[in-house]
Amino acid sequence: MKKRTWWIWGILFLAAIGVWSWAKGSRDEGQDEKKDSIRLGILLYRGDDTFISNVRQALEEQAKLYEQGTQIKVVLNIEDAKESQNTQNSQVERMLSLGYDALCVNIVDRSMASTMIDDAIRADVPIVFFNREPVEEDLNLWEKLYYVGADAKESAVLQGEIIVDRYKEDPSSIDLNGDGKVDYVLLEGETSHQDSLIRTEWSIQTLKDGGVPLEKLTGGIANWERSQASALTEQWLEQFPGQIELIISNNDDMALGAIDAIERSKIMDKINVVGIDGTPQGVQALERGMLLGTVQSDRTEYANAIFTIAAALALDEDPKTKITLERGRYYWTTQEALAR
Repeated sequence: MKKRTWWIWGILFLAAIGVWSWAKGSRDEGQDEKKDSIRLGILLYRGDDTFISNVRQALEEQAKLYEQGTQIKVVLNIEDAKESQNTQNSQVERMLSLGYDALCVNIVDRSMASTMIDDAIRADVPIVFFNREPVEEDLNLWEKLYYVGADAKESAVLQGEIIVDRYKEDPSSIDLNGDGKVDYVLLEGETSHQDSLIRTEWSIQTLKDGGVPLEKLTGGIANWERSQASALTEQWLEQFPGQIELIISNNDDMALGAIDAIERSKIMDKINVVGIDGTPQGVQALERGMLLGTVQSDRTEYANAIFTIAAALALDEDPKTKITLERGRYYWTTQEALAR
């Protein structure tokens, strides 16, 4: 009787081991399985900004290409903060609560990134910032934070070189009245945006280094907006009749606003206008002969970098195995000067 009891207990013990091994194998197998879908949140500082709108479209295109190439479904949720940091913080909180795999953030106020970063750390959801770079101290708070953008100094130097090259070829094409100096006005983006500050400094420095004799008439903040730039330019044309020879703009939208004001004023004298971004609208103005030059960032490369990093993070992969990064967390897109 004892022998039979031990025999029964032995069978039960072996069965228990079998069940445990099967459960562990199933659990390990489940852990090894790759996701068949990822959810990415795209948060924009302002959806109607021309450059950001172009990047958004390119991100949607990248998501479709990724799905076709990997068979992994991509869910994109795109939110517009309409220039409100509080609104964007709420959008981030909502996406974190819903368990998104990664966020791509075009932050409203680059100096206010720490709040959303702290929330992301608690939720263990990585963030790819783009276009508006948080301060370095904030990006160093966590290893799952990245930045994609165009190098602002490079943009400005390329913009300045367009004018320098044209001046060296034919000084009278830039110094329109031949008085030995180029009278210019400056259209600047937001005062808090790092690209605005850097583009302003280095475009002017490049002109000086290139030997272009400059005389600044005035300048103003147009916040990247076409309408604001148009209104400012209209005022300047009245304030400095026949004097303005060159309009330097931190981006294409403001350059186009300046062109709008010039066309409305029916000024017959040519005024050179230069921008940055290489938006489709800017390139069209270049082809029409209204824009002297712009600096183009490859929007496909830009969006591909953002998406590649975010998708890798969403799948718990190391982005450095997918794309070349500087200092482990920065990606700078290539740029090209375009001139008529």
